[in-house]
Amino acid sequence: MENIKGILVSISAPFENHIANGGEKLLGNASSIKRTPDGKVYVSGQMQRHVLFTAIDRINQTDPNKGESYVSNGDGISNKIELDLRADMGGFMHPSKGDYSGRRTAPLSATPAIAAGEKPSKIGRDLLIRIKQDPNDNSRDQALATREFSEYDDMHMNFFLDIGALSISKAFKYENGTHINTIYYKHAKEEERKRRVMLFLEATRSMNDYANQARNAVCGEPQKVLIVFDTKMSRKASRYFSASPKEQENILIELKERNAEFFLGDDTSGEVSVATAYKEALTMLDHASLFDPCGGDDVITTFSQAFGE
Repeated sequence: MENIKGILVSISAPFENHIANGGEKLLGNASSIKRTPDGKVYVSGQMQRHVLFTAIDRINQTDPNKGESYVSNGDGISNKIELDLRADMGGFMHPSKGDYSGRRTAPLSATPAIAAGEKPSKIGRDLLIRIKQDPNDNSRDQALATREFSEYDDMHMNFFLDIGALSISKAFKYENGTHINTIYYKHAKEEERKRRVMLFLEATRSMNDYANQARNAVCGEPQKVLIVFDTKMSRKASRYFSASPKEQENILIELKERNAEFFLGDDTSGEVSVATAYKEALTMLDHASLFDPCGGDDVITTFSQAFGE
C-alpha cells in the first residue's frame, strides 16, 4: 500500500471489577468512578493517552533499533521531536516560548473509552480498612474508606495517528501580514517514522497502566479490533463497534472503495483473532509507504535547527 495518510485503531475490551479512571471524592473518603450522565462508566481521553504512552515507552525500551529515542514524562515534555516520542506523537505546549516553536498539535489522538450498550454500568462499593498494628501506637483509630468500582464493561475506545504530521513540523511564511507559503521540516527518516508507527500499533494492544490498578491487574487489551490504513484523513470507522450490522457493512464497503486496507479481529468469533489482525497489519506496514509532505529524506533537521532555537 502506498501513501498511508491516517491510521485508525478501534478497540473493544472487557474491563472487570475496575476503577480504571477514578472521579472525585464526593463524600469524604468515598472514591467515585467516572460516569456519563446516562450512567455508563468511562475512561477519559487524557487517561487513554497516558496509558498508551506508557505502553509505547515500555516497548521502545526493548527495541534494538530505538537509538537515543525516549518517551518523556507527561509533566516534562521536551520539543525534541527527533528523539522524544511523546513530543512527536503527543504534541506539546510551552507558553513561555510565546511563538509557534512553543507548541505542536498532536498527530496522535484518542477518544475516551466508554462502556458499550444502552444500560447503565453496574456499580459496586468496596470497603477499605487500614489496620494499625503498632503496639507502641496508642491510637485506636482505624482508617476507613469506600471505593466505587464497575463490575463489568465492554469498553469502546479509538486511537488515530495523522501520518502527515508524524515526525514532521510545518511553519508558515508571511509577507506583509499575508500567508504566502507553508514550509515542512522533517525530523526523522522514513525508517524511523515507520518504526514509530509500529510502536503505536503495538501499544494499542498493550493497554494496562490504568489508574488505581496497581493491585487489581485490570486488562485493557483488545477483545475486538479494527485497524485501518487509510488513504485519507477519516475517523468514520471509529463508530464501527457501536454501529448496526448494516452500518458496519457500509463502513467496510466505503473503505474498500477508496482502497484503504483494514484488518478486523475478534477473539470471540472463531474467525480472525485479534493477534492475527495485528500480525497482518504489521506485515503490511513493512511493505507500505507513509505519506510524506517533505518528499523524502534529503533534508533531516532537529526541531531546534528548524526553528532557530
